[in-house]
Amino acid sequence: MQPNNKLSVYFHSISTDHNQALSWLFFISASLIFIGLGLRDPWPADEPRFALIAKEMVATGQWFFPARAQELYPDKPPIFMWSIAVFYWLFGSIKFTFLLPSALSGLLTTYLVYDIGRKLWSVKTGFIAALLLIFSLQFMLQAKTAQIDAMVCAWITLGCYGFLRFMLYDGKWLWCFIAWFFMGIGVITKGVGFLPILMLIPYITWQWFVRKENLTVKVSNKWRWALGPFIMLFAIALWFVPMLWLVDQSHNPFYEVYRDNILFKQTVTRYANSWHHIKPFWYYITSVIPIFWLPLSLALPWLIKPWWKAIKQADGRIILPLGWVILVILFFSISSGKRGVYLLPALPMLALITAPYLSSLIKSKGLNWLIWSLVTLISVLLVVLAIAGIAELNFATKLSQKYNIEPWFFLLSIGALGTLNSVTHYKYQKWQTWPYFIAILWILYSTWGYRLLNEPKTPHNIYQQISQLVDTKAEIALVDFSEQFILFSPYRMTHFGYHTENHRQLVSAWNWQKLQPNRHVLMNYELIDDCYNKEKAIHLGFAHRVGWVLLGNDSRLKQCNKPVELLKAYRYGY
Repeated sequence: MQPNNKLSVYFHSISTDHNQALSWLFFISASLIFIGLGLRDPWPADEPRFALIAKEMVATGQWFFPARAQELYPDKPPIFMWSIAVFYWLFGSIKFTFLLPSALSGLLTTYLVYDIGRKLWSVKTGFIAALLLIFSLQFMLQAKTAQIDAMVCAWITLGCYGFLRFMLYDGKWLWCFIAWFFMGIGVITKGVGFLPILMLIPYITWQWFVRKENLTVKVSNKWRWALGPFIMLFAIALWFVPMLWLVDQSHNPFYEVYRDNILFKQTVTRYANSWHHIKPFWYYITSVIPIFWLPLSLALPWLIKPWWKAIKQADGRIILPLGWVILVILFFSISSGKRGVYLLPALPMLALITAPYLSSLIKSKGLNWLIWSLVTLISVLLVVLAIAGIAELNFATKLSQKYNIEPWFFLLSIGALGTLNSVTHYKYQKWQTWPYFIAILWILYSTWGYRLLNEPKTPHNIYQQISQLVDTKAEIALVDFSEQFILFSPYRMTHFGYHTENHRQLVSAWNWQKLQPNRHVLMNYELIDDCYNKEKAIHLGFAHRVGWVLLGNDSRLKQCNKPVELLKAYRYGY
């Protein structure tokens, strides 16, 4: 018996026993998600922002209105920042705790996919669905990133779980109400948390065309549907009502701006009239799904036929999740502002409706060759790039200088192991090259890669240079606000507003600096204008592809040839 046949027999024994399947699922998912925890700092663009807000919540005791270095942050509700702050308060290390909410959200999503797959089909199908999700590129990437998306994906998946369990499994209204409640929690985590409500469209359509006697679950007391929206509104009100009350009682114009921004600009306006990340309608189909939904995206052509057969057989287990996935893609495609991560919540349901057909999919020679060829191509390219870097070829040297990193032996290790993986599976079970390769990738990236990338992705080197020039009692003003420069600073920091134009920040920094002798300005060298003498700027090095300089009082010109204005100065660490 070949080794892979032994593996298949063992896999079959695991996937038919609930306790074994759940134990192995937890071991695999936790190993890949939690490996590397505490080995890196928060990285731009979003992670330093959320970590800074969480630290400030604990330090100031002001939890209800998120702020980054005293300036209110109205772009997102505080749920995700609260979760980081709670873990930081418990453990006292932002480096260890900032990834925990996303990691736990990833575990919850994995379990939900497994459990609904187990209930609608079998333990084996649920186990496969969860593994497909774990080995999907975008899902694991977000589970290991401190962004809001992994958490909102968990709430949305919980909403879908509740609806599917109610509609197709046991018809208990409790699960329907749980779905509505966590849609509300999803909304106050990130505005799109209501997305499970779209599942009502394929559900109503399915019920319309299927005879009542053929329904898998017959729902009674249908008037209870009317309670759902009120339950969702109740969940939203847990944050929304106290926020409105506190704003009203504060008589603070900054809180009023926070309220209006988060209620209107960051929800309706962001969707209907987005001002950034502008992409064409087909962006998700051509640029996101093919790459970030790997390996499931490779199987889509082979899934059309079995899905269509299930639709003709009126199989609600396929119709409801598939219809919902299509509606989610359409929903985000309509908005002009698009980011690849927006589609993450659809991935768990796609894994769910792929799992029942995996045994037939892996018999396809075409799909097996496609998966094997992709892994082999990536592995070989990594080896070639690494050798070019080690040999100091021109294009590789420029790449290394641009990102201030020499990852050649790291890339060589991944490529070599990936190539060995491809050679090992050349004659049989070619589809297995993907899970082995992705496991190698995440293990090495989460250990070696974290260590390699941490310095270039943080301003540690800049502050090391500053520490040799000024004492720890100095005050530093930051022009062109970047959260990571506040988060990692050992100095007392001042800034003049995240959205303030750079030239206005510079003038305010010039005016701020003249009030005290031991004050310095940290900024991008390219932004220096008429207020400072460029020749006296102290070059600190590069971070985030920017050349940073320190401007002392001796570099200030006596007169600034710009109108001097007094912007609000936000202080941190005082």
